[in-house]
This record gives sequence, structure tokens and C-alpha cells, in this order.
Amino acid sequence: MLDTLTFLLEKLFLLAHIKLSSLLPPLGAARADPPLTRRCERDECPGSGSAQRFQRGDLLEVPRTLFTHFGIYLGENRVAHLIPDILPALTADSRRIQQMVTNKRLLLGVLSKRASIRTDSVEDFAYGAGILLNNMDRAVLRSALSGEEVAQRAERLVGSVSYSLLWNNCEHFVTYCRYGTAQSLQTDQFCEWLKSLIRDQRNILLTALLGLLSMACLGISPSTALPALLVPFTLWMAS
Repeated sequence: MLDTLTFLLEKLFLLAHIKLSSLLPPLGAARADPPLTRRCERDECPGSGSAQRFQRGDLLEVPRTLFTHFGIYLGENRVAHLIPDILPALTADSRRIQQMVTNKRLLLGVLSKRASIRTDSVEDFAYGAGILLNNMDRAVLRSALSGEEVAQRAERLVGSVSYSLLWNNCEHFVTYCRYGTAQSLQTDQFCEWLKSLIRDQRNILLTALLGLLSMACLGISPSTALPALLVPFTLWMAS
């Protein structure tokens, strides 16, 4: 039962596109200063003559359309980041694996729970989006480790890893490297939102009503009666 609920939560988390900051107030927003944002163009990235260079061990954050991606800057225009990828499970060809991860590879990696911690250029990591520099320092209570220790932690972890949208994603990787403890603020926000949803008794009544309507329209069968009874009961017990 727990595995089933976890699976459903992860798929819900994906469909809600991971990035919940548009629905939920960001942690520490009241005390946060405006983040340092810069668009990473090919002629402006570290290593190509820019006056403002990233430092080894910096945490880079890229807000994308469907999610927010995180990485650790290693120096020399290289970023270590955890990304879902099915290809390492299908081939040992390092040249193919090192090519930029496509959306298809990423999605299949999410579904199969396979990922890799890899290094890419800042340009490939940012994919044309703006980069937030050490923005998470304002929200995490722990102090950041030294830049060299952060980078060394990231370099030691490069390779294939298991993946979970909720419990082991790119945010867990960077927080472990930079602060010493793996956590995901997006997962914390999602769980808080889910708990508030469960606590709302009106949602339980609505779920029960929808279950009864489905039974009336589709007929009483194990495929309709069991969810119609089990889901409202689970929500009621959890509340």
C-alpha cells in the first residue's frame, strides 16, 4: 500500500511539474534578498573572459518551464548535476551517454528511476535559461561548507545513481554537497501542501461524492467500489 501511494505521489509531483513555487510561498521569503540572476550566454559564461566568474563550489540554480534544476560549479566551466537518464542502463558507450540529455531520455529516466551525476558545460547545464547563484543559501538553515569541500563532494559522487522525484533528486544532491545534509525544499513544500489538502475535510467529502458518482455511472465492481471506499477512508484516517 505504501509503495502504491508513493508511486502515485511521485507521478502527481511530476504532473504538477515539480516546481511548486508558483503555488506555494517560498521558504524564507520574508528574509530573502533579491537573488543574483544572470542569463548564461555563450560569450558570458565562466572561462570565456567574463568579469563575473562563478567560484568553485557555487550552487547554480536554473528555473525551467517544468522544474527547477540544480548543480554544483566545479571550475573551468564545468557543472556537476544529477539528472534522470535512461541511456546508461541501455548502453556503455560513453560518447553517447555524455551527449546532452534529451527530454525523452530524461522522462524515461524518471519513470525507470534511473539517473546519473554528470558534468556538463555551464551552457549545456543552463540550456539558455538564467542562473541563480547560491540562492538557496538564503533558505537553508545550515551554513554552506567551503567551496573546495563542496566541489570535492560533488566530484566523488559522479556516476550512476537511483532517482526519485520526491526523495532523491537534483536538489538533494546539491544540498548534500553544499550543506552536508540532503534535502529538497520543493519536496518539503509539496508535502506541506499535501498535508493541508488532507486536513481539509471538504476534500474528503468531495472525494467520497466523486466515488459514489463513479459507482453510479460505471456500476458497482471491484475496480470502482474499492477506490470509492478506500480513498476517502484513507484521507479521513490521515486527517
